[in-house]
Amino acid sequence: MDKQETGNQVQVKISDEILKGVYANMVQVGHGPEEFILDFMNLFPPSGIVSARVILSPGHMKRVVAAMQDNLKKYEEQFGAIKSSDQPEHKIGFRTE
Repeated sequence: MDKQETGNQVQVKISDEILKGVYANMVQVGHGPEEFILDFMNLFPPSGIVSARVILSPGHMKRVVAAMQDNLKKYEEQFGAIKSSDQPEHKIGFRTE
């Protein structure tokens, strides 16, 4: 990623590979004293794959959660309430290949 500061703005470039995004229908969150780890997964039982892993500092995680809550509120104000989905019934475990 290439960042270039101009005044108070930061110019951020994104590669075509990252720009297209990845699908995730589940996220698993773990944490230690210094970071939060978010594993975004594409699950299709009986298996799945981690699509992306994002590691955040605790302070940044708090800002991300606040931004997500704000955007969810704005979404629901525009499009209506979102019904929460049920918890998955299957156990999830990791395996290395």
